[in-house]
Amino acid sequence: MIISIIVAISKNQVIGKNNQLIWHLPKDMKFFMDTTMNTVVIMGRKNYESIPNKYRPLKNRKNVIITRNKSYKAEGCEVVNSIDESLKFLTNVENNEVFVIGGGEIYKKFLEKGLIDRMYVTHIDEYFDGDTFFPKVNYDSWKSSEILNHRKDEINPHDFKIVVYDKIN
Repeated sequence: MIISIIVAISKNQVIGKNNQLIWHLPKDMKFFMDTTMNTVVIMGRKNYESIPNKYRPLKNRKNVIITRNKSYKAEGCEVVNSIDESLKFLTNVENNEVFVIGGGEIYKKFLEKGLIDRMYVTHIDEYFDGDTFFPKVNYDSWKSSEILNHRKDEINPHDFKIVVYDKIN
């Protein structure tokens, strides 16, 4: 099984502000939806709660929420209390790829534990003011391949590229 991160980040590593996405990039959102469809998505509680109610839980995916709150409940989701517990849940999963979808602390902990095999990173060619950041990554330890380069247009107001990074063993 491959454990992947999927994330959109600004030039200054921002991924959000006030528990919300800052940008509106429908083409990137479609990539996220298509890529994670029929898989397991792992996220922190705050990230889950930032998803608008009408989209929760994310459809056609097994939603796993990590929270320290032992009494937390989320209908249609698997709630676990640690990264290790989320990994135990994955032993019962048949997917070839599982996606860590945020937020900042969850990304950081999975990376620090060396659990990530692949990263799908949307690099937005813009600086944003935010309060949640993607952790620093030594990209020299990863093999990259660009899968999309999009110039801003009337629907997607920022230039961005999507790069897949595979961990070099």
